[in-house]
Amino acid sequence: MLKQAALIALLGMSASAMAGQWQVKVGASVLAPTSDTDTALGTVKADNEYAFTPSVEYFFNDNISAELLLATPIGHDVLLDGDKAAKIKHLPPTITAKYNFKNSTRFTPYIGVGGTAFVAWDESGAAKNVKEDFGFAGQVGFNYQPADAKNWGVYFDARYAQLSPEVTLIDELGGGKFDLDIDPMVYTIGYSYKF
Repeated sequence: MLKQAALIALLGMSASAMAGQWQVKVGASVLAPTSDTDTALGTVKADNEYAFTPSVEYFFNDNISAELLLATPIGHDVLLDGDKAAKIKHLPPTITAKYNFKNSTRFTPYIGVGGTAFVAWDESGAAKNVKEDFGFAGQVGFNYQPADAKNWGVYFDARYAQLSPEVTLIDELGGGKFDLDIDPMVYTIGYSYKF
């Protein structure tokens, strides 16, 4: 389903590629989970992580754009009552439809809504099975273009991703299957280039 949605989005963008502009963004992000999960084994929580998060954005006009967030596999330590019990890796492809508030200044604020995915990549330690998950995504941020810049700028945004993948943990106390409530806030700063 995710592959089909991505293909439809890419086809739609390529069909109108001559009508708008593309923007490439290269950023560094902090992923800060906002939830923990009470299980029979104890309280389980994913830790904060850092990630390299490039993205590609297509502008249909000055105000409307679509952005696809990409990333290298992101690893989270899974903490059981504060102690590391496992490590899980995932890809977080996220697509958002954005509204850019064009104005007379060099700051362009924006908001976006869309969908995200937790694509399981690897697990180790007590984690024996991690399933894919899909959820809502939202973002707010701004792009700033310095006076001497033609195509490049700097940006900051904050995203929320609703992710609760099903995880199975096995340790010396037994095992348990549960939805790991990660629900991260993702804070990103980086460079943008429009062409």
